[in-house]
Amino acid sequence: MNRWIDRLHLLGSLALQDLWHDRKVSLCIAASLVAVIAPLLLLFGLKHGVVSQLQDELLRDPRNLEVKMLSNGNYDSAWIERLRQRPETGFALGQTRSLNTQADLLIGMQRFVEGAEIIATEPGDPQLNLASLTPVGNQVILSASAAQRLQAKAGDSVQLRALRRLDGVNERGEMTLTVLAVLDGARFGRAAGFVAPPLLLALERFRDGYQVSEFGITTGKPQDNLQPLYARARVYARDIDQVAPLEHWLNEQHIETSSRLADIDNVKAINHVLGLIFGVIAIAALIGCVASMVGAFLANIDRKRKSLAVLRLLGFKRRSVGGFVVLQALVLSLAGYVGGLGSYAVGSHLFDYLLGGSQATGTFVCHITVWHGLAALLLTFLVAALVAMIGALRAINIQPAESLREL
Repeated sequence: MNRWIDRLHLLGSLALQDLWHDRKVSLCIAASLVAVIAPLLLLFGLKHGVVSQLQDELLRDPRNLEVKMLSNGNYDSAWIERLRQRPETGFALGQTRSLNTQADLLIGMQRFVEGAEIIATEPGDPQLNLASLTPVGNQVILSASAAQRLQAKAGDSVQLRALRRLDGVNERGEMTLTVLAVLDGARFGRAAGFVAPPLLLALERFRDGYQVSEFGITTGKPQDNLQPLYARARVYARDIDQVAPLEHWLNEQHIETSSRLADIDNVKAINHVLGLIFGVIAIAALIGCVASMVGAFLANIDRKRKSLAVLRLLGFKRRSVGGFVVLQALVLSLAGYVGGLGSYAVGSHLFDYLLGGSQATGTFVCHITVWHGLAALLLTFLVAALVAMIGALRAINIQPAESLREL
């Protein structure tokens, strides 16, 4: 084992010393690799950066994942649960009729929001994106608009007021809610309060004339284990690729829907076009790189025939001479890759600096991940090794006697 290690160490040492001795030629070969690797990394960085940016913008806005049910129906809890179990569904929650999702919010007599939206929410709601905060009981999460008009903050008490007309008599129901949190303005623009589903269901039943003790009203029809029925559902796909199949399934249930599928398809089309452009340019550059490397390595071997013959004369076998050539190719490819990566770093910073603040391009991103960098390194080594094998086939046919012919 030590013998093989010693031979490999000797071969590597000779390869490095030979490259340093012919450093001008080595620099030219490495520079030719940099000229191919750097533009490809920049091009792929632009493609990946632009597409990733567009996809992130789609995901940051939960409305892009939402599939809206436009028509009303009567959906029981079993149907909502079946919708949740669909592989395309990321979040689904039953909704009451639109007329029953509005109520007044007030603090005292001076601060109030008339006709605020009351929206049910549960853990995992993309609209809120608050994993650790979910209202339960009489808790409410206020939108920024509602909190501003009420001048409310987390921990404050807010009155929820609803009106109904029962048997010719106007009735007013009220309950006290505790503000759990205030939603960021970018998440929801209108005045609204997000509550637990049972509270919204109680609001609908109050409006429908049932007796709901939570509102401090003793009149109305008894509920008698009334099973919930929902007019529609608030549905979000698991990711942007699942929006189309989820909408298709809902349409098969004869439910009219709307979504932002057109925007998602535009991003996918951009990704496809950029991928096609990058693929064509990469293949053309790779063919040129291989042709250039083959010519450079073969010319270098012909120039060093005497030196390689001396190695054979000193006892190096054919496979050792072939390994010598392959090692040099790998070292040169590593140097070219490092140079290309450095050029990419400079170029990507220039792109981000020069184009990042432009009104025409908006936020401009050029980047690759660590895995992309490792994949590029492995591809560089693979191409260099394959090209070096061609040169190695010529090198192993050099005879030791060739070193003596010029003596």
